[in-house]
Amino acid sequence: MGSATAEQTPLPEKTRLYGVCDYYDAESLLTGDERRVLGRLRSFLDREARPVLADYWERGEFPTHLEQPLIDLDLMEPAEGGALRPRSTPARGIYQGFRIFELARTDASLATWYTAQAGLFRTAIRVGASAEQQEKWMPQVIDFSLKGVFSLTEPESGSDIAGGLSTTARREKTRDGDIWVLDGAKRWIGGAATADVLAVFARDVADGQVKGFLVDREADGVALEKIRGKTSLRMMQNAHITLSSVRVPESMRLHNVNSFRDVAAMLRAMRSDVAWIATGIQAGAFEAALSYVTGRHQFGRPLGSFQLIQEKLARMLGNVTASLSLVVRLTEQQAKGIYRDQDSALAKMQTCLLMRETVALARELVGGNGITLETDVARFHADAEAVYSYEGTHDINALIIGRALTGVSAFAP
Repeated sequence: MGSATAEQTPLPEKTRLYGVCDYYDAESLLTGDERRVLGRLRSFLDREARPVLADYWERGEFPTHLEQPLIDLDLMEPAEGGALRPRSTPARGIYQGFRIFELARTDASLATWYTAQAGLFRTAIRVGASAEQQEKWMPQVIDFSLKGVFSLTEPESGSDIAGGLSTTARREKTRDGDIWVLDGAKRWIGGAATADVLAVFARDVADGQVKGFLVDREADGVALEKIRGKTSLRMMQNAHITLSSVRVPESMRLHNVNSFRDVAAMLRAMRSDVAWIATGIQAGAFEAALSYVTGRHQFGRPLGSFQLIQEKLARMLGNVTASLSLVVRLTEQQAKGIYRDQDSALAKMQTCLLMRETVALARELVGGNGITLETDVARFHADAEAVYSYEGTHDINALIIGRALTGVSAFAP
């Protein structure tokens, strides 16, 4: 069994997860137990997931047959190291980050699907639920017996959701206890069609403050429509949700969500997860391009032997390594209890900028074949556009950083 601290001695090549330039010396950051769990995940992804991804991506369908096997891998709070860390204690942030990284370096939709539960929904419960609610719900979140999605974005509000949130909640007293009546719509909610509950955020008509609710997906008045025609994250099933006089008991209200400030605390953590996804996408695109240029010949020579090819590979690896430096440092800081909007915004903004360049270089290296699904590069190239936008666009994150730097908000009133 591995120690509770990361192992510092060099590992034999055959036991390492990461190869070229060691991706910011990743191995020294992980314990033996964590490497074994991540190795188990990588083996599953390479064996079961990777061969089917192009087909499902082209069809715009999610490979649902992979869901239960991924859950069975016991990734959220792995049993390894249980004698040293109670299972109820959250896994180390570095492990959680590399779990996202491993998923994203295979496919962005797989990473988004898993983090919808392990990141967004779990954060909604961890931050928004009372101690009593957490005691009841958190074990079910961890083992996926209660599946949920984070439902914040609306058809007419994305970046301006703090002031523009229009879904309403009206409290009513009944003989059986207080209930809330929700009306409105949510959009771009990934995984909603297979969730048990929707973590819906709505504005209380009584005080104008944002509240959170767990809404049964099959409750009367809930209607879901799949968003079609997407050119990015095609496997991820995003939904448009309409809420028409949906009745929710007070017991299903997230009792620690009493303003948008409480929602912002959740977003602070989620931006960090997206930065890890952006970094994993870069690694996947880099590895796919490297594999291609080392196996293909042009002008009687290996494609990888040309100077311009090697220069682009070096830039791509530099981007991956720089991104990992950012997300690792951010994760280490958050492990100390330091959560600042500008830090997660900087990581999300910069890793996504580098991701855009990295996937473009990968597509360029693969040439005409870079627009086909055969090499994986086209999938990373297209999916990166969705990741670039969600959990805060580049401009919004830049303004969060600018506000911290200058002390003056440039956001529109």
